Amino acid sequence: MSFLSDMAPPAEPHQSTRLVFADGSSRLVYWTEREVPYPDGRLIVSRTDLDGVITHANDAFVELSGYSREELIGAPHCILRHPDMPRAAFKDLWDTLKAGRKWHGYVKNLRKDGAHYWVYATALPNIRDGKVVGYSSVRRKPSRSRIEALLPTYRQWLEQERAQAGEDRACR
Repeated sequence: MSFLSDMAPPAEPHQSTRLVFADGSSRLVYWTEREVPYPDGRLIVSRTDLDGVITHANDAFVELSGYSREELIGAPHCILRHPDMPRAAFKDLWDTLKAGRKWHGYVKNLRKDGAHYWVYATALPNIRDGKVVGYSSVRRKPSRSRIEALLPTYRQWLEQERAQAGEDRACR
């Protein structure tokens, strides 16, 4: 995995935790309660290699994430991992993609400034000459009612994960 440096603490009130990634590396992240609304009529598009390292980020992705394109390209997609997202959601995503299938889901992403934004994501394998060479993801404005209905499930999964493994949260 590409190295991710610790986030800078935001000026506004925030919380922090250290995320631990699948390769054993870790990153200190900060988050606030501020949500940045997903803009109407925009689609976020990104592509990654087989390891989830970002190889393409469109303008909407750059704008909404708060990262520059240079910071995103070459970074693992989990640079956006919000501590409120359960590992089980991402395990399902990766298991689905590695089985060659399309995945859909609601994701709370962490911006560079510690704020967050919700997306409805569709991810799928990129296939060239019969082989998976990477993954593409298209994110759109999510349904607020679907997010609200999903939050209790995500909270339950997080509680179970914390009970099993402590406070550290793996990237993948």
